[in-house]
Amino acid sequence: MEIVPNFSLKKYNTFGIEAKAKQFVAVHSVQDLTTILQENKSQKKFILGGGSNMLLTKDIDALVIHIDLKGKKIIEENDDFVWVESQAGESWHEFVLWTIDQNFGGLENMSLIPGNVGTTPVQNIGAYGTEIKDTFVSCEAMTIENQKIKTFTKEECHFGYRESIFKNEVKNQYIITSVVFKLTKTNHKINTSYGDISAELAKNNITNPTLKDVSNAVIAIRQSKLPDPKELGNSGSFFKNPILLKSDFEKIHQQFPEMKYFDISETEVKVPAGWLIEQAGFKGKRFGDAGIHKNQALVLVNYGNATGQEILNVSKDIQETIFKTFGIHIEAEVNVI
Repeated sequence: MEIVPNFSLKKYNTFGIEAKAKQFVAVHSVQDLTTILQENKSQKKFILGGGSNMLLTKDIDALVIHIDLKGKKIIEENDDFVWVESQAGESWHEFVLWTIDQNFGGLENMSLIPGNVGTTPVQNIGAYGTEIKDTFVSCEAMTIENQKIKTFTKEECHFGYRESIFKNEVKNQYIITSVVFKLTKTNHKINTSYGDISAELAKNNITNPTLKDVSNAVIAIRQSKLPDPKELGNSGSFFKNPILLKSDFEKIHQQFPEMKYFDISETEVKVPAGWLIEQAGFKGKRFGDAGIHKNQALVLVNYGNATGQEILNVSKDIQETIFKTFGIHIEAEVNVI
């Protein structure tokens, strides 16, 4: 394991931002990780996964540890379910495709989400009506402080909308090393009700969709709306969809009756942030090399040489305009470093 000084992180973040790590090391096993943490106790550390949910606004004055643990296996199964463990460094999308190839159901609606498996519980990632918490069983995580391994159950993760214990109570204390999912082998719960999935399936004359059909539909929809980070730097959805109390929303809705919303409980509604941004006139706008994608207003993009600070400034401008226009605060989903 070589620790490299003054290391460029341009290829290690999906925004393609040029930023340097004071030191950089990639770890390929739990033992490697233990060794690095033990030998660099006094060093400031920064843990890097797939780099898909962060905006680098400066160089990182720390030892950047890239979690590159690979491997996946079935750890238990019965007639109806299978428990699959994936190491943290596996590509999320490749892992999803592998589960579909085995005819294991539960992750297909989350196809083509960028990033690695290890960071999925941190954010409780989700798409098209499903979230990690729906299939998550547990994860193993190492304490940065003393290299002990702890297993977090679903209940202990305190999952919420793009939230978990790893973003809150134990932030920066643990490194997730592997994740276990419980997936279906039979009687798959095919979920086509959300977004454009049913329309995409109908377009292809599919009436009894398989897991693969749903995955293909999700991939087609995402590719039509979202730029490929390899071609245009981005981090997927930059903002969370705001959740409002119905009592507050009703006042706003009277003023803006065309505002889209979804009921999520008896007392709360979710408003699509993309709709708010589009209505505020930002969709497709460009500010130098930083901009808002032409097909999806939720996605901020780097057209080439934008700095993280320039993209952050655009995001703040959007937030201020949305608040002034609608009285709604939209929160960044991406971690700003």
